[in-house]
Amino acid sequence: MDAPLIDIRNLTVDYLLDKGAFTAVNNVSFSIGRGEIFGLAGESGCGKSTIAYAITRLSKAPAWVSGGEILFDGVDLLQMPEAKLRDIRWTRIGMVFQSAMNSLNPLMRVKDQFHDVLNRHEGFSREQSLARGEEMFRLVGIAPGRIHDYPHQFSGGMRQRIVIAICLALKPDLIIMDEPTTALDVVVQREIMEQVLDLQAQYGFSVLFITHDLHLMSQTCHRIGVMLKGQLVEVGDVSQVSRAPAHAYTRQLWDAIPHLPATARQGWFA
Repeated sequence: MDAPLIDIRNLTVDYLLDKGAFTAVNNVSFSIGRGEIFGLAGESGCGKSTIAYAITRLSKAPAWVSGGEILFDGVDLLQMPEAKLRDIRWTRIGMVFQSAMNSLNPLMRVKDQFHDVLNRHEGFSREQSLARGEEMFRLVGIAPGRIHDYPHQFSGGMRQRIVIAICLALKPDLIIMDEPTTALDVVVQREIMEQVLDLQAQYGFSVLFITHDLHLMSQTCHRIGVMLKGQLVEVGDVSQVSRAPAHAYTRQLWDAIPHLPATARQGWFA
């Protein structure tokens, strides 16, 4: 078996508060293969996003990574000097944050936000950045000419596509998607995730897909990890975790998904 792209071993993240330390992620271990889409599921507050920020070393005080290793291509990101980490962050490990509008500067045209990223990491000129930005707009299904617009001129779904396009512009090996479809309606959710799958098949990058939506995850991921109160309680193939979950909490998550009776479906769509 090939070595995984990223291997997280016994990761522990604490929050150092006035009343003492609170463990948000407790001894979590999992790996993601090259070209694999790995889902991390669980309710709000279970530690999913904390893991994402630990991987990219974007954790801010009072968060503190108190133990474990995060091996990326065999090198521990937690021990890497900050200067070297900046060469990897965004160029090899990209991240799509929860709120697209908060990820985009409302005072800057989208083309300038592409240039900021591409110039900082690849030394692109404005002309090169514009060409790459228009290319990425085509890939995510937005008219290239719209790159001259401001973020507020796009719908929520289009803004999310723009964030994904900026993330993909550097062609990273791993993309962390932290609740990428939050606050979007189910039709737009499906469109965006189908587009992500198409792009992943085209470029072959790995994905850490973080969400509380097991149903959406089961349609997009190869394997799923389920978190509960900071601990990883179950990891397995999608078919295994969906059809025969081993942990009681995983079964409760599946049972919480509403199922429309067949007679109702026939009545609605007849």
